Amino acid sequence: MPINQPIKMLIQSLKKEYDSLKKGKSSLLAMIDETEIPENVYNSNAIENSTLTLKETEKILLEMELSRNVSLREVFEAKNLARVISYKRNKSESNELTKELILLLHQMLIGGIDDTIAGRFREEGEFVRVGAHIAPAPEHVERMINDILSEYYSDMNSYFFEKIAKFHLDFETIHPFCDGNGRIGRVLINFQLREFGFPRIIVRDKGKKEYYQAFREYGGKKKTKIMEKIFVLALLESFHKRITYLKSEVIIPLSEYIKKHNLSAPTITNAARRQTIPAFREKGVWKIGQNFKSDL
Repeated sequence: MPINQPIKMLIQSLKKEYDSLKKGKSSLLAMIDETEIPENVYNSNAIENSTLTLKETEKILLEMELSRNVSLREVFEAKNLARVISYKRNKSESNELTKELILLLHQMLIGGIDDTIAGRFREEGEFVRVGAHIAPAPEHVERMINDILSEYYSDMNSYFFEKIAKFHLDFETIHPFCDGNGRIGRVLINFQLREFGFPRIIVRDKGKKEYYQAFREYGGKKKTKIMEKIFVLALLESFHKRITYLKSEVIIPLSEYIKKHNLSAPTITNAARRQTIPAFREKGVWKIGQNFKSDL
């Protein structure tokens, strides 16, 4: 899904509808954001190979007892990431992304897990790698972060998703921290989206293979198309979910919709994945407004 003119027009149209519908309904949008936190936390941590399930993540955030023993680190990772996401939601519409804010978010994420590295960039002798990629030497990290922030805010010509995708790819390539780079990087995506007035997205663990492929594409060819596609599909889904709620539609599982209208399950499910119908996921289950008229 390249970001061509039709896609840009679709995003513009959905944003216009979203902006119109959300007037006077900030409490509903806040509620949607709040209910998404466990799903956001689960997916971001799962990308980093956390063993927690979505249900376990929900229980941890609700201070409920788990049915199995999990590491204290994973409990802290879930709780801390939830705090970072909540902080970001409250602050991002008024705050510009800065080096100091990135460090604060990292302190919130890693504090209590490893206080020796929380809230600071890598220092002399602290080298990291992701697969075959060895991140830049520590002495270059702060300058490189300043450079990508400067480039991001000075670029007035690129489409916003191109800017966000490139920033995310650059940030993860730099890997400025000893730990927590992926989770902080995905938090920053939503910070940037909210600066443009867009709702948050979820980068899902089920799409991890394509997500990692985006980094390989960028590392080899300096192209951002795969990451842009991931972000666009996630934004369309986010729009579809919020617009459906804002319209006060009756929401049903996509499987029920398919059965009710005697439709082809593979065709409709594929359309949901491609976001050519206004379907969205909640706790991994595809749903849709029951009054949607499909022409598939």
